[in-house]
Amino acid sequence: MATDYTQGDRIVRHSPAGGSNSPDVWGLYEPESGSVQYICADPSTRKTALIDVVWDFDPQSARTAQDSIDHVLRVVESEGLEPAWILDTHPHADHFMASARLKERTGAPTAIGEKTREIAELWRGYYHMPEAFDPSRDFDRLLADGDTIKLGDLQIRVMLSPGHTLGSVSYICGDAAFVHDTLMHADTGTARADFPGGSAEELWQSIQEILSLPDNTRLFIGHDYGTDERDTPAWEATVAEHLARNPHVKAGTRKEDWIKQRTERDETLSLPDRMLAALQVNLRGGRLGAAESDGNHYLKIPVNKF
Repeated sequence: MATDYTQGDRIVRHSPAGGSNSPDVWGLYEPESGSVQYICADPSTRKTALIDVVWDFDPQSARTAQDSIDHVLRVVESEGLEPAWILDTHPHADHFMASARLKERTGAPTAIGEKTREIAELWRGYYHMPEAFDPSRDFDRLLADGDTIKLGDLQIRVMLSPGHTLGSVSYICGDAAFVHDTLMHADTGTARADFPGGSAEELWQSIQEILSLPDNTRLFIGHDYGTDERDTPAWEATVAEHLARNPHVKAGTRKEDWIKQRTERDETLSLPDRMLAALQVNLRGGRLGAAESDGNHYLKIPVNKF
């Protein structure tokens, strides 16, 4: 059974390993963007993957901070864990990724899906920055569908799961799956598919592949914003729970009905307030562009393109 505790105003939830070939998972809620950051650890060796960690950014002042990174690393230290991988599921639109900062502080290598190269090409055009972004340089490993990486005595399998972005990946480790912005919580539904390179049809297929995992697989999602009935953030549910009660994709849902519902919903949504800042940082592996002659860093924002 998952157990909660708090560090300051931050929620930490531990989902314990369920036997052999099962990782310990800690979820850490980042309230400003509604993001969930994950620590996935082999119980035997304490080798750990840090997944989708946030580098804090205030869009009003354009200031960064490392509060979320500090929070994650405090849990790593208190639990006696050893970072072995820094993983991102996709170049996030709603927060700066912490990969480069975490590598500086832990020495662990960074990785993301190989189709991030295609996302970079797409966004070079939107930013009119034809020479920008080199994921092959800025990540230590670009992962293909079906790749595996070792985590102590466990293994993480990479599953391409596009739709939210064209290059999103899920990470499957034993009975835990980190499925990013595909599903929302089992009482909420599914994630949006209207960003550049996104596709509702591809997201439907990705979700079906996720829901074909064993029924007891713990699915860990990327975001939660609560509901009218629930104030406490929630981010873990099994495949069986989603099939039984997810209002968008429970068992028996028709593909054409879901695509219609998803498309109509997405047409009402605004861009995340950090998106145009975040993509140019995240496509550099969580780095700002080079400082200019005055020693400061600047972000480039396209006007009237979205």
